[in-house]
Amino acid sequence: MMADSLLKNKHLLWRAGFGVGINQVDDLKNKNIKTLMNELFKEDHFIEINYDTPDIDPTVDPMNDTNPADKKKEMQRINREQNNELNLNFLNQMVNSKEQMREKMAFFWHGHFASRVINPKFNRQLLNTIRKNALGSFKDLLFEVSQSPAMLNFLNNQQNKKDHPNENFAREVMELFTMGRGNYTEKDVREGARAFTGWSYDKEGNFKERKNLHDEGVKIFLGKTGNFNGGDVLNIILEQKATSQFITTKIYKFFVNENVDHNIVNKLSTNFYNSGYDIKKLLTEIFSSSWFYDQKNIGNRIKSPVELMAGMMRILPMQIQNPENLIVYQKLLGQMLLYPPNVSGWPNGKSWIDSSTLMLRLQVPQIWSGLRPLEYTPRQDDDIDMGMKSRETSLNKSFKNPNITIDWNRVDMIFAQKNCEDYLLQNPKSLDINTVKNFSDKSIKMTVINLMSTPEYQLM
Repeated sequence: MMADSLLKNKHLLWRAGFGVGINQVDDLKNKNIKTLMNELFKEDHFIEINYDTPDIDPTVDPMNDTNPADKKKEMQRINREQNNELNLNFLNQMVNSKEQMREKMAFFWHGHFASRVINPKFNRQLLNTIRKNALGSFKDLLFEVSQSPAMLNFLNNQQNKKDHPNENFAREVMELFTMGRGNYTEKDVREGARAFTGWSYDKEGNFKERKNLHDEGVKIFLGKTGNFNGGDVLNIILEQKATSQFITTKIYKFFVNENVDHNIVNKLSTNFYNSGYDIKKLLTEIFSSSWFYDQKNIGNRIKSPVELMAGMMRILPMQIQNPENLIVYQKLLGQMLLYPPNVSGWPNGKSWIDSSTLMLRLQVPQIWSGLRPLEYTPRQDDDIDMGMKSRETSLNKSFKNPNITIDWNRVDMIFAQKNCEDYLLQNPKSLDINTVKNFSDKSIKMTVINLMSTPEYQLM
């Protein structure tokens, strides 16, 4: 029988973070949940995620004489490298940061405030805004995201001018970021769009309210009348209980269970609203509640590709020679950081699994351990291709294994006196007893690889 505290602690580490780290295995059985929560919620000195790839300096640009097509190609290459670096540095934070809850929540907001732009500077700024405010006030987060050039660009608010309102930004702010469908009318979208006219940014990526493009007229928005600007509209949205309900429900589905317990969510939502949208308080309430640890909430979620990868990287001490190839795995498994499929972000649950992704998921532990080659190419019809067929095909030829060296001696030492399945699976009891016996006849290395290659390991 696995110790009850081990079961709970493991559940908490997977939901409030990215799984058990190799250095957490030893005292996981005996750790008090309060202590563990404090560790997960610890916020150190905030460090921005950056990229080292140099920007092109126009003053000393050796490419001044080259033809425009070459120049464009070079810009695309640099943008791609910088975005890839941001992607890998974010993944690295998920794996190695002590601030597990901050990065997990940033990962949640990264899907919630989905944006997809080519400009690495804009991506970096939005990513750090989300990370910085991940556990703070939803109001601050909403304002900063709404004023970020990445989001204004992605949702066409540059084109939103008086006499020619563009409704895209106003609509998505209400539908996807705050209240959800059914809580506003088409008239609210139109009036909201008028309030956001003139919200823009300069070349440096600083937010600008362009007064000459702003509609100064009176607007009627969600039952209120006034000469509103974008900030007023966001404040009116935050006054709606529907906003708290929508955000709380989405957080509950992500952290607890896809099947919503409405009594619990209503209570959480009221407290969230009354706290002035204090995210950390909401999560503390969720993870301190006994219902969070009910059996029906444990091991019931399919890991997203990023959670799957980060979890493996946390429990297996590894040196990675070609980390850029980890982006290949994100693509193949269907979740590329900084690259959500659309403005709704990533779908969850069963949508992660189809015949090709399940096959690869079960093989990643063997591929990363060097026991088998990678024999996959991304689905060509994938949204991620975005019309880059030729580049994708040339990429396929260069797909390499990440060249990972795993410190199996350390894994051996740590798991020597333990049942690996108790630490690697959320519901070890779901494994057939003969399978377990079969695994445990093998070396610890093979046991770990075999356990990670089971359907059970796909759940958290």
